[in-house]
Amino acid sequence: MMISQKVAMITGATRGIGLGIAKQMAKDGYALAIMSRSNLEKTEANLQLIKKIGQPVLYYSGDLSNLEDRNIFCQRTLEEYRRIDFLINNAGVAPKKRMDILETTEDNFDYVLEINLKGTFFLTQKVANIMIEEIRKYNEIKPKIINIASISSYTSSTNRGEYCISKAAISMITKLFADRLSELNINVYEIRPGIIYTDMTKSVKDKYDKLITSGITPFKRWGYPEDVAKAVSLCCSGKLDFSTGEIINVDGGFHLKRL
Repeated sequence: MMISQKVAMITGATRGIGLGIAKQMAKDGYALAIMSRSNLEKTEANLQLIKKIGQPVLYYSGDLSNLEDRNIFCQRTLEEYRRIDFLINNAGVAPKKRMDILETTEDNFDYVLEINLKGTFFLTQKVANIMIEEIRKYNEIKPKIINIASISSYTSSTNRGEYCISKAAISMITKLFADRLSELNINVYEIRPGIIYTDMTKSVKDKYDKLITSGITPFKRWGYPEDVAKAVSLCCSGKLDFSTGEIINVDGGFHLKRL
């Protein structure tokens, strides 16, 4: 039996930006289906932070780059809830080692692109087809897809080119699916976080502290997962239903060109 609550599928939601998104979605009253690579033992503490908000939470430990894991994640979500309203493509990795583009390796490249690009594309394909079937069966379901890209979609970082390429690809995934799914009234949005304080950026905190202080962003502060989560919440709210392919910058104004 299909539950009455809307259901949000979120990848990479056990830490950082993804954890912030999951907590916000639970506060908004949605049931959650979460997938990340971490085993349950490692994620249990953060999962409890989500569960204590009081909404249903399904967790699956899987690799986004793996076809079988993607299929099982979708299967278990449908078995548990019988519906998918929102897909939030948040999972993403940085290179195993930051290396200049003149020196980086195929292993570095494949690791990032397999997860960030291939995994995201084919999970979106899978879920989009599920959403299409839902629309045909249930008039009340109005699905949406939200992709978490980055300022790295358009900003060069030559010591982590793989990541920049993957995020530029996420921006194109947004355009492609927004175009293809528009005839079915499935909205697709892209959120571009800027300098966000997470485990991924802790190692370069001093560098970004100096850049923020010197004015690289008009708002002179770090962003936080909660800032991104609020934008996701807006996309899911139905208040942007006449928009698709829209890019929402959550970057403290970094994208502004200034003299």
